[in-house]
Amino acid sequence: MLLKFTKMHGLGNDFVVVDAVSRKVFFNKPQIERLSDRNWGIGFDQLLVVEPPSDPEMDFRYRIYNSDGSEVEHCGNGARCFAKFVLDRELTNKRIINVETKRGAIQLRVLEDGLVTVDMGAPSFIPNDLPFEAQETQGLYPIDVDGAEYQLTPVSVGNPHAVLKVDTLVDEQVQSVGAKIECHQRFPQNVNVGFMQVVNPEEINLRVFERGVGETQACGTGACAAVVAGIKQGWLSPKVTAHLRGGDLHIEWAGEGHPILMTGPAEKVFEGQIYL
Repeated sequence: MLLKFTKMHGLGNDFVVVDAVSRKVFFNKPQIERLSDRNWGIGFDQLLVVEPPSDPEMDFRYRIYNSDGSEVEHCGNGARCFAKFVLDRELTNKRIINVETKRGAIQLRVLEDGLVTVDMGAPSFIPNDLPFEAQETQGLYPIDVDGAEYQLTPVSVGNPHAVLKVDTLVDEQVQSVGAKIECHQRFPQNVNVGFMQVVNPEEINLRVFERGVGETQACGTGACAAVVAGIKQGWLSPKVTAHLRGGDLHIEWAGEGHPILMTGPAEKVFEGQIYL
């Protein structure tokens, strides 16, 4: 099958986006792994598949696959690229787009300056929602990694995150500790791991080790998770700029019961086709 695709990125977090509205497309795990290979395939962090909605109240459905072929619930950077893709391809002319995901419904708003605001829904700090094994709900949770204790905030923003506040961002810590926490036994379905350095109450520096991917240039859900964790712990204000390796995201959260609003760019890199 000849597959047409669009390569896109959100702050360097890169995607291959496929239109499965105009033509039915199905992928298996080996195909996704081959397509994601940066030497033998196209190369991407996630594959985004745009589908017709199953709910008539929604405009589209989209599915998200990591480079290892696993399907995930949510991707903030991918959601912004999704919005730009359906407008560029004239699959819709709406600038407020309601979308089904594995996690549930989200709303995307394309602004006049080309930035996209994503209503990410309300976060959850309940351990079972990640899931995260804990005897009781508390603020910070200690976790043992090879005999060293780390304090983290587990939070679900549609997918599971563990947020660690650090004084400095160190490559070795992000790669080694991130990989070990990702598959820690207390996270039965694995977890995305964010390392957050608080610059001031309105700014953070952030690096994220994503489950099934490794560290990426930017992680939208990771930025949301870090900011709401920081707000809950009293470290941050309700509006925060998150500085990631690929660029900046603007996150707003008014507190418990309110949705997270994430605003940032989405860029098309090129279009192509490949045989599956």
